[in-house]
Amino acid sequence: MDKTMFFRILNSEMELATGCTEPGAIALTGAYAGAELNKLGEAIQRMEVKASTNIIKNAMAAGIPGTSYTGMPYAAAIGAAAAAPERKLEVINGVSDDVYKAAELLVETGKVNVELAKVPQKLYIDVTVYGPTHSARAVIADLHTNLVLLEVDGKEVFKADPNAPVDTGRDVVTPEEIAAFLTVRKIYDFCDKELDPMNDPIDIIRSAISVNGEICERGMEKDYGLAIGPNLERNCRAGVMTRDMVTNSMIITTAGADARMAGAPFSVVANSGSGNQGITTTMPVVSLAKWKEIPEDKMVRAVTLSNLIAIRIKSKFGRLSAMCGASVAGTGAACGITYLLGGGYDEICRAIHNMIGDVTGMLCDGAKADCSLKISTCVNAAFQAAFMAMRGVRVESTDGIVEDNVEYTIDNFAKLGNEGSGPMDAAILEMMLNKREA
Repeated sequence: MDKTMFFRILNSEMELATGCTEPGAIALTGAYAGAELNKLGEAIQRMEVKASTNIIKNAMAAGIPGTSYTGMPYAAAIGAAAAAPERKLEVINGVSDDVYKAAELLVETGKVNVELAKVPQKLYIDVTVYGPTHSARAVIADLHTNLVLLEVDGKEVFKADPNAPVDTGRDVVTPEEIAAFLTVRKIYDFCDKELDPMNDPIDIIRSAISVNGEICERGMEKDYGLAIGPNLERNCRAGVMTRDMVTNSMIITTAGADARMAGAPFSVVANSGSGNQGITTTMPVVSLAKWKEIPEDKMVRAVTLSNLIAIRIKSKFGRLSAMCGASVAGTGAACGITYLLGGGYDEICRAIHNMIGDVTGMLCDGAKADCSLKISTCVNAAFQAAFMAMRGVRVESTDGIVEDNVEYTIDNFAKLGNEGSGPMDAAILEMMLNKREA
């Protein structure tokens, strides 16, 4: 087996990011525009931000790392004021106080206008910054770091060729290529038989284990957001829950999401453009391996398996959807958990059927504190799916969207995430933008 494509896919779909990915992408778009205005020696006086429904939904309430700020205006203003697009999705990490002050002034004086962009793309961000005499505009679309247009004073200085490979400064494998290459069978055979976990070039997997483990540890140190992880631990100490290996995984994983959604200034390794998905594909598997004292090489195989399954589903499911990405990541985790429990290919297929029979339909109503609550649900479901699979039990093909062939079950799940998203996204955003007084 040629393993090169697996390594390319892992490095393409997993990357280091700080804070929620959608505010990060907004900040990056602002940074591209701000950098162009900087070249002209002008300071930003006002900004216009346009974004697709899914971007607005996922950025409205997400915390900005290193600050007490939330939302799109601050993300765009901080990125534009920082003007460091070379930092990609870490553009808002560790910026100076002057940048924060400049961004705060723009937002608090009403100089950052946000509008819905009526575009077909689920991922679309358009930022224009205005100085005293000049303006600059940047557009990112389809992928969180994919710059497609740059203008200065209305004149095009860069436009991506729509027929050329996406240029993000990395070796990007397209969703179409991933979907054509990956199957559950190929992923299992690679992870179980072909992968040399201690010597193959899978540094991104090792980073996911260490970096995502770090934010989970930090998430237990204080009450971030809803503090789902710390409160689960308090429940155990109070005797109303038992800290078994399932609850332990829920505590560890959700603590990382608590910290991330509150804007804690710690990096994560994202999966398919989502830091929460990176945490959820990785940490339940790592925590189980440590609980059962499973050797490191098998843990690395299981984490790789989990991440590749999630990537395979997301290649058809799409970057953004009306359905919660934790259900996709939880499905990957269920496979990694099943592998650590001694399951083979058949058991892993059962685990996928069980997860899709269970958590399909969980809504994504934006990136916010209660994402960690949804993650706790999916981690719990992942263990249940794995335990059922190991007993030879699966949701049958007579039930719901589940079919006999695991690939067809995944296709049905992805079809819902795509074709079912448009009206649902619009309805969700309308509710989010028009909250009623009590």
